Amino acid sequence: MKQKILIIEDEPQLARLLQLELQFEEFESAIAHTGREGLDMFQKGSYDLILLDVMLPEMNGLEVLANIRASSLVPVILLTAKSDVKDKVEGLNLGANDYVTKPFEFEELLARIRVNLRFHSSVPVPDSKAPHECCLGSIHVNIDSHVVKQNGKVIELTPREFDLLVHFMRNKNIVQSREQILDAVWGFDYYGDTNVVDVYVRYLRQKLGDSIIRTVRSVGYVMKEE
Repeated sequence: MKQKILIIEDEPQLARLLQLELQFEEFESAIAHTGREGLDMFQKGSYDLILLDVMLPEMNGLEVLANIRASSLVPVILLTAKSDVKDKVEGLNLGANDYVTKPFEFEELLARIRVNLRFHSSVPVPDSKAPHECCLGSIHVNIDSHVVKQNGKVIELTPREFDLLVHFMRNKNIVQSREQILDAVWGFDYYGDTNVVDVYVRYLRQKLGDSIIRTVRSVGYVMKEE
């Protein structure tokens, strides 16, 4: 069965080009040209991945992303303008899995699509024997509901922040390199720089406290019991 991708892009020529290229690569795809149309198609359909332009009429891409993340962890790749650093950061904070900057080569986008699809499909489905909670000090994580609490207070995390925190908690007291963390959280086929680990560790520290994850100089990071 072919994987299906939703393209939410207001430039008709680019949207059609992406659709044709994806069709050639054996993907099914659908196109929406406005944010509201895209969100409506997402809510009524079933998609394996979403290509989401940030600058959209009616509802911008970040608003669409926030609505998607309210109910789904489907992989979302943002299509951004070169200078929109703020949009990229906000998009990642809202739960985007990746982004590409316009203009881009389709080969790069295709590589990112395949990596995200592989990672998403490789996430294990929880079974009755697997632990449904992780606890470390004042932090409690419910794996099923994706709820994180610190001292009883709910902490809002993006899907990637959540995965990274769970990985650290399941490997408490074990120092890990950036490459090991990338393999475990982003997947073996991650296409990007290792400094993305530093960025997301910083995000977790901002939300949970600076001392929650410790830096081991020249090695990597570790989360220790309090």
